[in-house]
Amino acid sequence: MRAKKRSAARSLSVLVVEDDVDVARTLRALLELLGHRARVVHLGRDAIAAAREERPDVLLCDIGLPGGIDGYEVARRFRADASLSSVHLIAVTGWGHPDDRGKALEAGFNLHLTKPVGPDRLEAVLLAVPTQPPRP
Repeated sequence: MRAKKRSAARSLSVLVVEDDVDVARTLRALLELLGHRARVVHLGRDAIAAAREERPDVLLCDIGLPGGIDGYEVARRFRADASLSSVHLIAVTGWGHPDDRGKALEAGFNLHLTKPVGPDRLEAVLLAVPTQPPRP
């Protein structure tokens, strides 16, 4: 049985930063099924350039990324960049200890989700993303 594409209450632009190719593909497919637009990058260093290009509403970002820029640093850079500071940042990570949640919030994430994140939970989280004024 094929899943039907759901129509989101509003379509969001979502940038996914995930080094695990299978997880990235799954998140992208789920986001598209929920009616959102999704772009995937696999390294933290690529997130800023992709965000400047795409101007996403939401960033779904793993914490444990290879290449020298982890998810915490990605969040800090988003918050320090005036053109990206309003993006809603969501950590989606296997790191679920309370200290990890605290570090994520301190780095600038709005929310910390521990993998695996089910479709219903992801949909609820995206429905709760505050509406942003239109971007130029």
